[in-house]
Amino acid sequence: MKKIILILILSAFFASCNSSKRVVSKKTRTSKTTKKRNSSPSAATPKTVVNIIEHAKTFEGTRYKYGGTTKKGMDCSGLVVTAFKKEDILLPRTTSDLSKRGDWIDVKEVKEGDLLFFATKKNNRRVNHVGIVTSSRPGHVEFIHASTSRGVMISNLAESYWYLAYVQARRVL
Repeated sequence: MKKIILILILSAFFASCNSSKRVVSKKTRTSKTTKKRNSSPSAATPKTVVNIIEHAKTFEGTRYKYGGTTKKGMDCSGLVVTAFKKEDILLPRTTSDLSKRGDWIDVKEVKEGDLLFFATKKNNRRVNHVGIVTSSRPGHVEFIHASTSRGVMISNLAESYWYLAYVQARRVL
């Protein structure tokens, strides 16, 4: 049990975004499934959403930089704002403000282009991290985000760290 707690603490330290104020929200969970990387949005996804996701993916591998919005460095909310701005959709710059935008949706209903919000600090359920859903099917949700430890990357919501940190999903389109 102590090892699990230590792993969760270390994961929270290395993967938190810390790019904004926090908001407390209701938590919903998904079931664990197998991983699938480099998946593309479905054919039924509107062109705008496809363009947002593809633009966000161009930053994959970019290092984390607090307040960053370029290939030189990017934070989680900067990635979201930059990807949506490419399609002339202006969103608030902070994770806190983003978490109040759009409509709350159940995690079972997320689609490509929706935003996922997380609380990555120990003993704190306030939102401090955001990502864009890149792939979604029942029990399997992937999202692109900027983590402090590995920069811009695609993760799976079924990974235990993200599963436990998940707070809410919102649809802004």
